[in-house]
Amino acid sequence: MARHDGRRVGELRPVEIIRGFTSLAHGSALIRCGHTHVLCTASWVSGIPKWKAPESGGWLTAEYDMLPGSTGQRRQRNRYRVDGRTVEIQRLIGRVLRAVVDFEALGENTLLLDCDVLQADGGTRVTAITGAYVALNDAVRYGLRERLIRESPVREAVAAVSVGRLGNRTLLDLDYKEDKQADVDLNVAMTGSGRFVEVQGTAEQAPFTRAELDKMLQLASRGIRKLQAAQAGALRKRR
Repeated sequence: MARHDGRRVGELRPVEIIRGFTSLAHGSALIRCGHTHVLCTASWVSGIPKWKAPESGGWLTAEYDMLPGSTGQRRQRNRYRVDGRTVEIQRLIGRVLRAVVDFEALGENTLLLDCDVLQADGGTRVTAITGAYVALNDAVRYGLRERLIRESPVREAVAAVSVGRLGNRTLLDLDYKEDKQADVDLNVAMTGSGRFVEVQGTAEQAPFTRAELDKMLQLASRGIRKLQAAQAGALRKRR
């Protein structure tokens, strides 16, 4: 049985990654996963947080937000107070990207990733992770050209996808309509070597079994492999 948008249960939404989408950021990528569009930029900042010891190398952190026109009803900007959901998502993005970065290779520098949702139709956090990896790599290439670093700090690829249970079906890459009806919602981040960085799972309607979890992880792994192929394809293209 086809999904409401015609996809098969294990099929990703159409993915497009436009590398170098902006010209002034040290690294940038616009990623489109179906109707979810996220602009990811990466910037070099001299120095490290005060709490971090210089001998432990550099740092990477992330910020995330949804722009006012990204949803059907205008969303207020996070000008003075960042809401809990936004904080949780930007911490997730930072954790996942830090898992594949060698801090010592960064020197006493910070890489700041900004992920701004232009249009939301489910899966914004996993889409941001996948696009931020591409922006990060472009920023690293800038750092090598400008001799900010001597070697790439990126050890391997990382991407993320959502998967869930809706009725008796396990679905890959849920859009908003599917996500809000899902019995189980799972966000998975995985490296190029097949190791999991983050697995966020919640039984929204009904608890799930170990066998169902294994099936969701297997489906997520296959989807992430395809996303990593899209990342690699974007990074091979000349700017």
